[in-house]
Amino acid sequence: MQVQAYTKYARMSPVKVRDITRAIQGRNAAEAVEILRFIPRKSARLVSKTLKSAIANAENNNNLSSDTLTIQSATVEQGPAFKRFRPAARGSAHPYKKATSHIRIILTDDA
Repeated sequence: MQVQAYTKYARMSPVKVRDITRAIQGRNAAEAVEILRFIPRKSARLVSKTLKSAIANAENNNNLSSDTLTIQSATVEQGPAFKRFRPAARGSAHPYKKATSHIRIILTDDA
């Protein structure tokens, strides 16, 4: 059985979040939560929050034990970018984009 959780519009670049999701791909869910606890990055906190949500979905909605859950896939898609402007010389402005991410974690039980 598959259980998933989403975090949409997370204010972090997809490249930074993908770096963290590669570390937990294919691992046991409880082990992945422990790994994420010791990674000192904002993206690790976002992925950890999504992973805990997926575990809670499995326990509460599907009556699965959290001990048997493994991470089948942890994908990060690019969300919409906020368009902003920074003041520049001689009254001009330079545009830049603030990236967002959609984080999806899919858990499976081994049975």
